[in-house]
Amino acid sequence: MSLFKSENRILKGADELFCRFGIKNVTMDDIARHLGVSKKTLYQHYEDKNKIVVSVIESGMGEHELKFDEFEKASKNAIEEILHTMHYMSSVFATVNPNVFYDMQRYHPEAWQIFRKFKEEKVLHQIIRNLEKGREQGLYRTDFSIKILARLRLEEIELGMNPLFYPADKYNLHDVTIQLLEHYLYGICTLKGHKLINKHKQLIEEED
Repeated sequence: MSLFKSENRILKGADELFCRFGIKNVTMDDIARHLGVSKKTLYQHYEDKNKIVVSVIESGMGEHELKFDEFEKASKNAIEEILHTMHYMSSVFATVNPNVFYDMQRYHPEAWQIFRKFKEEKVLHQIIRNLEKGREQGLYRTDFSIKILARLRLEEIELGMNPLFYPADKYNLHDVTIQLLEHYLYGICTLKGHKLINKHKQLIEEED
């Protein structure tokens, strides 16, 4: 097996465990056992668990960026784009232990900075573009500051992941993500935008 394939397999296996149990609760022994390899094999590729966490986050952010670009190009309008993004992120969060973000922030600052940089650069830029597009299409109101609302939305994303605000034993991360986004979306839309959201929701309900 090539070096590239071996490292990809390690990252995939580690990601599965982190999503299931959180980062703090997973050890190098756990990863080795999950992959069916020796711990020595892991150390041949990564010097410690922190390096694995950093690589998992880098890989994940790269995948998300590709998806966001895909949704932007394929969507007919701003609302369709944001709904595609919402459903994609909901499917991601549905399998993620909420403690992942807390563990990353507290115990793996390098990985957390990668996540924060992605959020501050890629995600913020995407939100601003979406707001501008929605206005041009008559779907979003024109009586608010794009910079202020974009920043609000950015912070909502992180707020939804914070177990201090939404403890995992009381709130479902998937539900929190959906409701925060819907609150934001209904607040910025015109009547034309509201009708389009309701139409999309009806189609989804019929498919379910």
